[in-house]
Amino acid sequence: NHDGNLTCRIGPDRVLATPTALSKADVTDGDLVVVDGAGEKVSGKRRSFSEMALHLAVYRARRDVGAIVHAHPPYATAMAVAGRGMDEPILAEAVVSLGPRIPLVPFAMPKTPGWVEGVAAHAVEFDAVLLENHGAMAWGTDLEQAFLRLELVEHLAQITHHSMAFGGPQTLDAAQLGPLLASRTKAGLGPVARGVAPARSAVNAPPAAGVKPSAAGTIDRARLVAIITDELTKL
Repeated sequence: NHDGNLTCRIGPDRVLATPTALSKADVTDGDLVVVDGAGEKVSGKRRSFSEMALHLAVYRARRDVGAIVHAHPPYATAMAVAGRGMDEPILAEAVVSLGPRIPLVPFAMPKTPGWVEGVAAHAVEFDAVLLENHGAMAWGTDLEQAFLRLELVEHLAQITHHSMAFGGPQTLDAAQLGPLLASRTKAGLGPVARGVAPARSAVNAPPAAGVKPSAAGTIDRARLVAIITDELTKL
C-alpha cells in the first residue's frame, strides 16, 4: 500500500525521498522528491511524506548514515503496538549486526518534538528502532544495508513470537555477549566503533519505557562493560 518510506542522503543538505500517497511498487525515478535539511521540497512533482522530520533527525544525529527505511512489517509492528521493544539479546548473529537490543521509541503524534527527539536520541547509539503504535525504522550507509537491517528486525520479531509456543526465548548472558560485542566493534559497527563512549553505548542504555526485562534476561551491566573493555584491549 502507501505505508512506509525510504530516503537517501545525496549531498550536503539534500535528501532524496519516496513521495507520499503512492505505493512503493509504483514509484519511478520521476516520482521521487528532493528536500533540504529543513524538510522543504526543492525538486520533484509529488509531495514528500509527513514523517520526514524523523528521517532528518537521524541524518543529523549520524553523519555515517546514508539511507533510511521505515515500514510496518507485521511482527515487528505487533511488538511496537504492544508497547514492547526487543530488549533481550537472543541471537548471536543479530547482536553482531544490530547490537544487544532494539529499543522502543515512545509514541507521539507525527511532527511533534517528542517523537523526533526520541528517534534522534536513539539514533546516536542504535541502527534500528521500533516506533510505539506505529512501525519500525532502520538506517545504514546505503539503502541495501538499511533494508537488510529492517529485515533482520522483522526476522527477530518473528522468532520471538514463535518461541512463545515453547516457553519464550532464552537470552544470551553477559559472558556470551562480551565476545559478540567485541566482534561487532572490530567489524566497525556499533557506538564504540563510532567513538561513542562505552558509558553511552547500547549495553548501558536503559530498557524502553514500560518494559521490564525478565529475571533471566537481566544483564549485570558493570560486569558486561568490564568484559567488553577486556575484549577491546585484545583487538
